[in-house]
Parts: sequence; structure tokens; C-alpha cells
Amino acid sequence: MSGSRVLAMGHYQPSRVLTNDELATMVDTSDEWISSRVGIRTRRIAAPDETVASMAAQAAAKALANSGLAPEAVDLVLVATCTAVDRSPNTAARVAAALGLAAPAVLDVNVVCAGFTHALAQADHAIRAGAATNALVVGVEKFSDVADWTDRTTCVLVGDGAGAAVVTASPEPGIGPVVWGSVPEMGHAVRIEGAPSRFAQEGQSVYRWATTTLPPIARSACERAGVRPEDLAAVVLHQANLRIIEPVARRIGAVNAVIATDVTESGNTSAASIPLALSKLVASGRVEPGAPVLLFGFGGNLSYAGMVVECP
Repeated sequence: MSGSRVLAMGHYQPSRVLTNDELATMVDTSDEWISSRVGIRTRRIAAPDETVASMAAQAAAKALANSGLAPEAVDLVLVATCTAVDRSPNTAARVAAALGLAAPAVLDVNVVCAGFTHALAQADHAIRAGAATNALVVGVEKFSDVADWTDRTTCVLVGDGAGAAVVTASPEPGIGPVVWGSVPEMGHAVRIEGAPSRFAQEGQSVYRWATTTLPPIARSACERAGVRPEDLAAVVLHQANLRIIEPVARRIGAVNAVIATDVTESGNTSAASIPLALSKLVASGRVEPGAPVLLFGFGGNLSYAGMVVECP
């Protein structure tokens, strides 16, 4: 096999919906303030007994069912998350156990909001190298655990959920070359630090970096895949907020693409946002199977990773 492709998607979101109006009873904010600044209307909040691992397993189980593969065929599990509480067993191992997988390699990946696209690239590389044949790649977060619910600039953003992809070996590459990197000296701009851990960010610094630096990098991911931005069928950026998604998509030049805006109903779910939004796009039928889709994650560490994939 000379490449890999995304075979199927699945996602999971908690049942509790937290509206802007409800948030306004918890912190000094309003629906108008939140909607006008970040474009978010609602977000999902996990129940106390819903964990990072349990949400990841739910999404992974749906993706696996949609793929038609037997559980024993999966030989690699990669879980992207920055909100897992436990260090061992890692989240990937717990997902493997929950799904009854035979003996896969199990790795957690922490690149915050760019975690899923980093993990997807690693799955593609492992399959191309012959180290795996079928991989489960999951992005999952329980950001409500690390939110500072007294800080209206950050708590209005976050949500919980999970999205998953089944990636399989393919005679023809269905996942384009990754373009990835970081700005380590600016890592402090997005933080989850302390005990207990709390999310904080320098919003203006992140906004300027994302809207000015990232569009040409995203275009280079298209170039490496041999796809012109105007030929993209969809663009799925990290669902940070609409004030970033809309100008970045416009500056990429994806004039004919469906632009994923799941952030409006799901909030910023960090590593879960791209697979969650892509899974919903696939389920909606708005993008044809095989059509080129740009996935581009960015955020914590001021890391980024993007590639063009064929829509499953």
C-alpha cells in the first residue's frame, strides 16, 4: 500500500446543552456579547460521570461501526486530548479496552487544539511505513473540567465532545502530506496550567497569529496535495470561533468550499473540534465522498497541522 485514507467517521456529544442565556446567569455576559464576538450560541457540557475516555470510546465505536471493520482489525489507536485526568492507563488504552480491540498500539497525543490533525498524520505515517493497517484516530476533550467559570473571556468558548476517524491502508493516498509546525516561544499564549488546571489564553495574540500567519500555511498544505484552494469541497478548520474561522477560510481562497461552522452549536472543543465537525458534514451528505477536504488544526503551543483528505 502506498497510502492511507479515512474510511469512516463518528462522533459523540453530551446531552446537556448550555446556552448563552444560561451562561449569563453564571458570569457577567450576555447572548448578544457572546454571539457578536465569537459566534457561539450553545455548547455541550459533559455530566460528572462522563469522562474523556468514555466520550472517546463512544465516538470511536460509532466510527468503527460505520467503517464495517471488525474490532480485531484495528492495530493502532491514537487519541488526541489535552484534558485527560489520568496518566496511566492512557486514554487510547481505555478506548481499546472498551471496544474489545485485540492488541493494538495505543498512544495519546497532546497538541491541544491541533491534536487531531497531528494524530491523523501519525496514523497516515504509520500505515505508509507498514507499522499499521487500520487505525482509530480520536479527538476528545472535557474542557468543562479545566474552564475558569469566572472568566467570561474564556468560559463562553468551551464545550465537550469527541470525534473519531477510522483510517485504513489504501493503494492510492487519500490523506495528503501534512504541513505542521509551531511557534514555541509563544506557547504561553494558550495555557492549561496549575493544580487544579485552568484554561487561559491571550486572545488577541492568538487571533492575530491565526488570521495572518496561518492562511499561507494552509494553502501550502493544498499545494503539497496537488489541490487548488478553489477546488476544495470543504474546509474544516479548528473550531475556535467564527471571528477566526471566517477570515482564515476567506484568505485561504476556498471560494467554492463548504466551510464548517460547528462552533456555533458545539463551542470550542479543542482536539475534538475537527473530527466532530467533519463527522457531522459527512453525516449530512453536504460533501461528496472522495471530494477534497482541507483539515487544519491550530492552537495551543501555537502549533498547527493541516492536510487535504478525501471525504469518506
